[in-house]
Amino acid sequence: MTARLKSFFVGLVIGGLIAFFLGMNFGRGAPLLSNPFAARQVSAAIKDKAGEIAEGAREKIHQATKPDPSIRDLR
Repeated sequence: MTARLKSFFVGLVIGGLIAFFLGMNFGRGAPLLSNPFAARQVSAAIKDKAGEIAEGAREKIHQATKPDPSIRDLR
Protein backbone atom coordinates (compact mmCIF):
# COMPACT_ATOMS: atom_id res chain seq x y z
CA MET A 1 0.00 0.00 0.00
CA THR A 2 2.74 2.46 0.89
CA ALA A 3 4.61 1.66 -2.34
CA ARG A 4 1.51 2.50 -4.38
CA LEU A 5 0.98 5.72 -2.46
CA LYS A 6 4.62 6.69 -2.87
CA SER A 7 4.55 6.05 -6.62
CA PHE A 8 1.31 8.03 -6.88
CA PHE A 9 2.86 11.09 -5.22
CA VAL A 10 6.05 10.83 -7.26
CA GLY A 11 3.95 10.68 -10.43
CA LEU A 12 1.89 13.62 -9.22
CA VAL A 13 5.00 15.74 -8.61
CA ILE A 14 6.60 14.82 -11.94
CA GLY A 15 3.33 15.46 -13.80
CA GLY A 16 2.92 18.79 -12.04
CA LEU A 17 6.42 19.91 -13.04
CA ILE A 18 5.89 18.90 -16.66
CA ALA A 19 2.51 20.66 -16.76
CA PHE A 20 4.05 23.77 -15.21
CA PHE A 21 6.75 24.08 -17.86
CA LEU A 22 4.34 23.30 -20.70
CA GLY A 23 1.95 25.90 -19.29
CA MET A 24 4.71 28.51 -19.25
CA ASN A 25 5.41 27.92 -22.94
CA PHE A 26 1.70 27.90 -23.79
CA GLY A 27 1.14 31.21 -22.01
CA ARG A 28 4.01 32.85 -23.89
CA GLY A 29 2.78 31.57 -27.24
CA ALA A 30 5.97 29.53 -27.70
CA PRO A 31 6.16 25.93 -28.97
CA LEU A 32 5.28 23.59 -26.11
CA LEU A 33 8.54 21.64 -26.12
CA SER A 34 10.84 24.68 -26.28
CA ASN A 35 13.01 25.96 -23.43
CA PRO A 36 10.77 27.97 -21.06
CA PHE A 37 13.81 29.81 -19.68
CA ALA A 38 15.20 30.95 -23.05
CA ALA A 39 15.70 34.66 -23.64
CA ARG A 40 12.53 36.28 -24.94
CA GLN A 41 12.44 38.77 -27.78
CA VAL A 42 9.86 41.11 -26.29
CA SER A 43 10.19 43.72 -29.03
CA ALA A 44 9.52 41.14 -31.76
CA ALA A 45 6.50 39.80 -29.88
CA ILE A 46 5.10 43.33 -29.46
CA LYS A 47 5.58 44.09 -33.16
CA ASP A 48 3.78 40.87 -34.13
CA LYS A 49 0.88 41.59 -31.77
CA ALA A 50 0.62 45.20 -32.99
CA GLY A 51 0.50 43.96 -36.59
CA GLU A 52 -2.33 41.58 -35.73
CA ILE A 53 -4.26 44.38 -33.99
CA ALA A 54 -3.76 46.75 -36.93
CA GLU A 55 -4.96 44.13 -39.40
CA GLY A 56 -8.04 43.44 -37.28
CA ALA A 57 -8.83 47.16 -37.06
CA ARG A 58 -8.37 47.52 -40.82
CA GLU A 59 -10.88 44.72 -41.45
CA LYS A 60 -13.39 46.22 -38.98
CA ILE A 61 -13.14 49.64 -40.64
CA HIS A 62 -13.59 48.05 -44.06
CA GLN A 63 -16.74 46.26 -42.86
CA ALA A 64 -18.11 49.43 -41.24
CA THR A 65 -17.62 51.59 -44.34
CA LYS A 66 -18.99 49.03 -46.79
CA PRO A 67 -21.97 50.42 -48.72
CA ASP A 68 -25.31 49.00 -47.74
CA PRO A 69 -26.92 47.27 -50.76
CA SER A 70 -30.44 47.75 -49.35
CA ILE A 71 -30.18 51.54 -49.61
CA ARG A 72 -30.87 52.81 -53.14
CA ASP A 73 -29.25 55.82 -54.70
CA LEU A 74 -31.79 58.70 -54.68
CA ARG A 75 -30.30 60.71 -57.53
